[in-house]
Amino acid sequence: MKILCRFGDRLMRPYYAAASGGRPVSPHCIGGVTPRDNPGMHLLIPFASGVSPAAVHTLGTLQLPALARLLGRLKGAERIGGDEYSFSTPHEIALASAWGWPTDDGVLPWAAHQAKADGIDVGSQAWGLLTPAHWHVGRDHITLADPHALNLSDGESKNLMSALQQLFANDDWTLHWGAAERWYASHPSLAALRCASLDRVIGRNVDVWLPNTPQVKTIRRLQSEAQMLLYAHPLHDDRQSRGELPVNSFWLSGCGMYRAPRHDDETEIDSRLRAPLLAENWAEWADAWRALDSDVIGDLLQRTERGESVSLTLCGERYSTRFDSAPQTLWQRMRSAWQQPAVTPLLEAL
Repeated sequence: MKILCRFGDRLMRPYYAAASGGRPVSPHCIGGVTPRDNPGMHLLIPFASGVSPAAVHTLGTLQLPALARLLGRLKGAERIGGDEYSFSTPHEIALASAWGWPTDDGVLPWAAHQAKADGIDVGSQAWGLLTPAHWHVGRDHITLADPHALNLSDGESKNLMSALQQLFANDDWTLHWGAAERWYASHPSLAALRCASLDRVIGRNVDVWLPNTPQVKTIRRLQSEAQMLLYAHPLHDDRQSRGELPVNSFWLSGCGMYRAPRHDDETEIDSRLRAPLLAENWAEWADAWRALDSDVIGDLLQRTERGESVSLTLCGERYSTRFDSAPQTLWQRMRSAWQQPAVTPLLEAL
């Protein structure tokens, strides 16, 4: 399996790591929906669309000529997804599908996959990803800040995780350190625990993503007890004095036992739209879209002009859609040069 990723942030780097050899790669590798005998180059773009009025307005201002020409040469497949309140994002579901995993919402075993990429012996245990986090307490609800904004050093991260070891050990959970923003927990209860993706929760009300189930009640209790321990930790005041966000909780996601990806998948992922969309920085998001159109999408277009097989998967907050090369007559090729699909409505529908 060959997986190439570009423009990733360090927060999610091993989240979609290559299973072969456990080597981490850049973030948000998303696969297609249907296995192909000769897949060619496959580009997947997460966060290609947003549901907010500001995102829709920004899409309406974009001119993406390479994307329009490319879509005129490709054949679209059925959309996959649901709504922005599913626990798994469309790009995660698309990747799971490409890797031959079951695509049950909220139970995709990313944690075990990441832990193996971080050099941890995952064995046959059930794993969950614990992301050190800052919960912002507002007047009406609690929101989760982007963990990347914590700027945690390895030393701080290990110190904070060590402070929580006994708390989790009391419930027979075992904690493992993977990286500054990646802690892992192993426990039988994590085998099929439905959890919301971190990308669903950033900037949103955490209560929406913590349903009132017996298993989640345990997680809520651990979060509450962790908050008290972290508040009393010397690093809490030290970070605040330096103008850094304190770590005052964690987010659990990606639970399950390790599953190997399908090894005939070849996907290239470009995740540069993720950070500006989650931060609601629409000027930066628009600039990132224009850059995408001029380079990697332009490269795909050139490949189609050379007769190469290509695929493109566009993912929004509700749906993903894959587009694949299809045989075209001379008339169809000529028509695609001057009759191109409208890009904005297509993106708005994701």
